[in-house]
Amino acid sequence: MSLSIKHLLGLEGVSREDITLILDTAVSFKEILSREIPKVPTLRGKTVVNLFYENSTRTRISFELAEKRLSADSVNFSSSTSSVKKGETLRDTIRNIEAMNIDMVVVRHAAAGVPLFLTKCVDAAIINAGDGMHEHPTQALLDMMSLREKFGSLEGLKVAIVGDITHGRVATSNIFGLLTMGAQVMVCGPKTLIPRDIEKLGVQVTYNVNEAIEWADALNVLRIQLERQDAGLFPSIREYHTEFGITRERLERAKKDITIMHPGPINRGVELDSDVADSEHSLILQQVTNGVAVRMAVLLLLSGVEASV
Repeated sequence: MSLSIKHLLGLEGVSREDITLILDTAVSFKEILSREIPKVPTLRGKTVVNLFYENSTRTRISFELAEKRLSADSVNFSSSTSSVKKGETLRDTIRNIEAMNIDMVVVRHAAAGVPLFLTKCVDAAIINAGDGMHEHPTQALLDMMSLREKFGSLEGLKVAIVGDITHGRVATSNIFGLLTMGAQVMVCGPKTLIPRDIEKLGVQVTYNVNEAIEWADALNVLRIQLERQDAGLFPSIREYHTEFGITRERLERAKKDITIMHPGPINRGVELDSDVADSEHSLILQQVTNGVAVRMAVLLLLSGVEASV
């Protein structure tokens, strides 16, 4: 039970064997989470710092809960209440934290490349919880776990990622991970939200959401990230919903069952209607549950602790 990587910075270049080990370990941890006392002493004595420079609800709570379930000691950092406000550099912040004898760092930052930078500053294992528009590997891993549970295998599965592909780090990690595991991937959205030459990654592209629905076994619907965009990338939220919103009417027109996923937070009535998000075909809450198990698996496998689950 060991990964070939020391850090989890993204899924680009991560082997099929490593991804499979993480997913298989997460399945074992999910069984532990269903117990009356969902806790194991596996990482007792290990210290994990949650270094969040960006707002987060699901990811931060999921990591904190994963650490508690493994009996690790957690230290939570918030830039809004730290010496960053006094002008301290990222390098000085992490070096000072490391001096307190930490083992792992979970980092989220608005700038792409920060997790990689931290690997050059400290000896602790670094886990990327989202860096700018680059990657969000644990989100893609929990997405893949949810799909594997539903379909039994990712090999040959057709997954359409719909929405803001350009600004969505979730899309990038899903593309790398799914293709490595043998799935087929299509991206769909307005031309202004699809990166140029993305086909070179091995994905199909469509600008017609009905075509994506017709093709796919599962839709991973992404939020429009207005906070990362320049103005004018599409006419209006209303028009976006008209052209690309996932509605029950659109799904019924396809005359087949399509699995619905979303990394959250959902803009209901924009990219996804409520009756679709809450339908029997939705895996959205299952994704949240699987997120804790996946993050437990990543923490264990990067901790250096020899353990069986």
